[in-house]
Amino acid sequence: MTPESVTTPEPEPARMSEVSRIPGVLIEPGKTFEDIGRRPSWLLPLLLTILSVVCFYVAYGQHVGFDKFVQQQAETNPRMQQQMSQVPAEKRDQAMATQGKIMSIAYPVGTAVVMPIMFVISAAITLAFAAMVSAGLKFKQVFAIISWASLVQVIKWVLAIVVVFLKNPNDLDLQNPLAFNLGAFMDPTTSSKFLRTMAIALDVFAIWGIILVAIGL
Repeated sequence: MTPESVTTPEPEPARMSEVSRIPGVLIEPGKTFEDIGRRPSWLLPLLLTILSVVCFYVAYGQHVGFDKFVQQQAETNPRMQQQMSQVPAEKRDQAMATQGKIMSIAYPVGTAVVMPIMFVISAAITLAFAAMVSAGLKFKQVFAIISWASLVQVIKWVLAIVVVFLKNPNDLDLQNPLAFNLGAFMDPTTSSKFLRTMAIALDVFAIWGIILVAIGL
């Protein structure tokens, strides 16, 4: 064997730590998702996303109160208004307070249970589309990509927590605490509920997350 025939193996790219991936996904997504593709992981971003949403609901419950949310829903929902009008005033307040207590527990707990399921479903759907174009991806890789791309939601919910303590509780919308979507400029009493829900869901952070998933794939 001649010296010319000996090939020098390419050095393995430096591995990123789990912590360094957090700013990396937002600042250098291409480089970071390459590392995630080689070593897919998902627990840290999933926990951070769940924690940010749970903290928002806890902050809302303590500073505003879910009974305020029930009252706002009653004011914008004609069917709920009709139901409440048939209940005596003293029992109406008690019913709203009870619903508020139930929601203060159901929202944080529901987030911790439902969000991982949503991630699994999103990963399965994304993997199915990727298979159509022969991307050769594995489920673990796609799930990791979606989990890390969801870190933009952490930014969203941290900002929402700040808004909870700065904004007048009477003006705070639990379902849309930030004005980063067209739904914030739609009247909840006159606008189509479906269209407003879609407008709220497709906010700046959702679009940012979709772009990150595309880069990761």
